[in-house]
Amino acid sequence: MNNSVANTARLLWAGLRALLVLTVVCGVLYPLAVTGVAQGIFPDKANGSEINANGKAVGSELIGQRYDLPLKEGQQTAAPDLRWFQPRPSDGLGTNSVNTRYKLILSGATNRSGDDKELIDRVTAAKAAVVKDNSVPGHPISPADVPADAVTSSGSGLDPAISPAYAELQVRRVAERNHLGVAQVEKLVEQHTDGRILGFVGEPRVNVLQLNIALKQLVNKG
Repeated sequence: MNNSVANTARLLWAGLRALLVLTVVCGVLYPLAVTGVAQGIFPDKANGSEINANGKAVGSELIGQRYDLPLKEGQQTAAPDLRWFQPRPSDGLGTNSVNTRYKLILSGATNRSGDDKELIDRVTAAKAAVVKDNSVPGHPISPADVPADAVTSSGSGLDPAISPAYAELQVRRVAERNHLGVAQVEKLVEQHTDGRILGFVGEPRVNVLQLNIALKQLVNKG
């Protein structure tokens, strides 16, 4: 009986020591080491990939955001501020309708099929809005020219980037609203277009927040 108690106590003490050692190594030393390496090698990414303007954090290059006019009395949904480049939708067109307008409630894709009536109706309405908002005198937008990312959200619903095609589609509207030359705005888009990672991974893209920051700087100079 005494031997049995002693063996049990020895096993419990060995287990406790292992727990303490693993807690210190895995719960303290390893996180500190990983955090230190991350802060030393790529501190910007380790701290959330913040984008700063005028010394103030204005967002993250990893998370999209809206550019809307202030809500009016009785208005449920804010209208887009057409002075700025607009992001992909984040209102249930490509997600599960819980993550709305880039609010970080939920990230994920929908299980809606391509023939889902609600999805079709929303995409059709979104395309009509894109055509209306971006058509300027002398340069109407054809529905056939509207890229998919202009009317559907990404799989996460939080994508901060749009395609160069969607950015280009918005150029004349942005130029007109800000009293800028079309060539000036086109140059901004070109400067903020990132190519495929390593030359073959992913697609060319334009970070909307970075583009709008550059646009604001250009407007202020004028």
